[in-house]
Amino acid sequence: MKRIVAMLAALTTVLAGCSLDSATPSADEVTVVIGYQSKTINTVTAGALLRAKGFLEKRLDDIAKRTNVKYTVQWQDYDTGAPITAQMLAEKIDIGSMGDYPLLINGSKTQAGERAKTELVSVTGYNAKGALNMVVVDPTSPAKTLTDLRGQKVSASVGSAGHGTLVRALTKAGIDPKTGVEVLNQQPQVGASALESGQVAALAQFVAWPGLLAFQNKARLLFDGAELGVPTFHGVVVRRDYAAQHPEVLDAFLQAQLDATEFLHDKPLESAQLVAQGSGLPQEVVYLYNGPGGAVSFDATLKPSLIDALKSDVPYLKSIGDFADLDIDKFVVDGPLRKAFADRNQNYDTALADTANPTPITGQDPVCNVPVTDPALAGELWIDGHDTTQPAANPGCLLKAVRDANAKGEKVIAAYVPDTELGTRWFADRSVWVQSPDKSTGAYLPFDTDAGAQRYIATHPGTAVVDYQQALAGAV
Repeated sequence: MKRIVAMLAALTTVLAGCSLDSATPSADEVTVVIGYQSKTINTVTAGALLRAKGFLEKRLDDIAKRTNVKYTVQWQDYDTGAPITAQMLAEKIDIGSMGDYPLLINGSKTQAGERAKTELVSVTGYNAKGALNMVVVDPTSPAKTLTDLRGQKVSASVGSAGHGTLVRALTKAGIDPKTGVEVLNQQPQVGASALESGQVAALAQFVAWPGLLAFQNKARLLFDGAELGVPTFHGVVVRRDYAAQHPEVLDAFLQAQLDATEFLHDKPLESAQLVAQGSGLPQEVVYLYNGPGGAVSFDATLKPSLIDALKSDVPYLKSIGDFADLDIDKFVVDGPLRKAFADRNQNYDTALADTANPTPITGQDPVCNVPVTDPALAGELWIDGHDTTQPAANPGCLLKAVRDANAKGEKVIAAYVPDTELGTRWFADRSVWVQSPDKSTGAYLPFDTDAGAQRYIATHPGTAVVDYQQALAGAV
């Protein structure tokens, strides 16, 4: 009998050390499950780059040395935010990153359950105008504007940031997004295949899919989300219950995200190469968005302009389904991030107020021999065999730099240039070039869409579209 009592006592002791939380098997062992999207490269500071550099594991190891608690990080990679939300609802993911529209859906769907309920705790990357989402068509498509898609099939991931932008853009163009086009709900890679095979007329997606397909000569940019002028961003959500049980893990995650953000700012080319390795995306495409002057401003702060944009997205949420009302002011929680800034002796409010891209293109233009000072004009040349990229003060200087590199027999990996109208960074050889007789604006001006070029030509007599080779030859 004494032996049985002793065994029961021992079993009670063991059970007492076990948590009911499946992610926390014992008081001395804590697991955090991270849902991320390796190919959604404006989430890299909370995903692909963060994972590649091991910043979170290092932060947790520092805690473990002080507390003797073992921390285990599990990374789960998804194509969109929807499955991350589903796993958070099932309490199988603790921290996840996704776009603004999926964030709304995440907050709405999870709020009914105390253990599943989430809160938005940081931003990964944003674009103040909305250039993170685009619509592309086949390179041979006759479509020049969104109105040319009327009555056509368009692929989009319903509930994604790309789909939200499509709905806004169609509405602005006077097309009913429900009846004016037929939206096929497809994962990005499925939609890309559908576009290539001619099953759909267009693909509406978030980064990096539009740039990837354009780089591969499988698509042409039809609509730049920056035309809407509405900020778009990706952010980080955490299950509130998990954060309450393990505040040290959330703090370590946010600190690690800031580590990754600083690394990206300091070493953008290396960061792009690391993300390319981890995601399978071409490095040229990653650097298009994540390099200096790219479409993504990597800034973790929860800026009021972004939160206001999130509130303005609510009608979209209502338009695609029956979702519970979400109190966004309660959904957004900046306390943990403020603490992370304070622990680094950094001023959160100063960073919050700063809306400039943290990594503009700077330096001395070696071809035009002038300093690079205007972010709205600055381009960048990536030449094979060079340790660093080469800045260009303006589109004309970039064209001359490409021409010089070609004359020397050097391989140009990529040339990047900002759209004249919207400022969106794009591939120079995929841009629509307009020749202008006005030398004060530069003889050749780049646009990322045909529609943008035509808008400019309509208000500037004497201008005309030329091909890339003509622009290269004519640059002076």
